[in-house]
Amino acid sequence: MIAGLSFRPRHLWTDVRGVAATEFAIVVPFMLVLYIGGVELGNGLAMNVKVSATAHSVADMISQNTQISTSRMDSILSASTAIMAPYPVTGAGGASLMTITVSGVSTDGNGNATVQWSRSTSATGARLVGQAMTLSSFTAPDPKNPTNANISLVLSEVSYDYTPNLGYTISGTVKLTDSYYLFPRCSTNSPSNSSFPYYDVKYPTTTTCTCIQHLQQKTC
Repeated sequence: MIAGLSFRPRHLWTDVRGVAATEFAIVVPFMLVLYIGGVELGNGLAMNVKVSATAHSVADMISQNTQISTSRMDSILSASTAIMAPYPVTGAGGASLMTITVSGVSTDGNGNATVQWSRSTSATGARLVGQAMTLSSFTAPDPKNPTNANISLVLSEVSYDYTPNLGYTISGTVKLTDSYYLFPRCSTNSPSNSSFPYYDVKYPTTTTCTCIQHLQQKTC
């Protein structure tokens, strides 16, 4: 009996059967952090792609008009939020998670850019008319027009407030943003027949004139 009792402590001292369980308990928290972080990162990247797609789509749709009414502008901005599906565009309290702003930007003879009009899904999101702008480096000048003088652009800007669902690896809200400059498709107002400021997509107007109507149907 005494010999058996004296053997048990020696056996426990050399027992390695619990090593695997101990290592598992140590590694599990780090593995969970990596897994949850991967899920959140994947969601964030997918949402960021949709933010970029929304910015491009809005600029593309607006640039296909020569003039656009307020109702049509609001319809385009509102419908564009559907691009974010299946991700939500409103929070639990009903507040919007997404802001879409589109602006008409023109440059003068020296290439100085200013905002001619602006519309946003947010009450405070629109840019001020007359606001000086610094064009993106991606709006590379034409070799024949190195200063980007007398040009018109449509600027679309989108922001989305992403709050991680699990929230263990990323705290707070991450703002995803993107913007696009596009040239208007049709030109009805240019330096050859008007003086600055000029802009090819006129807003607001009481009628809507698309490129097809302007170029083919000759109705506006």
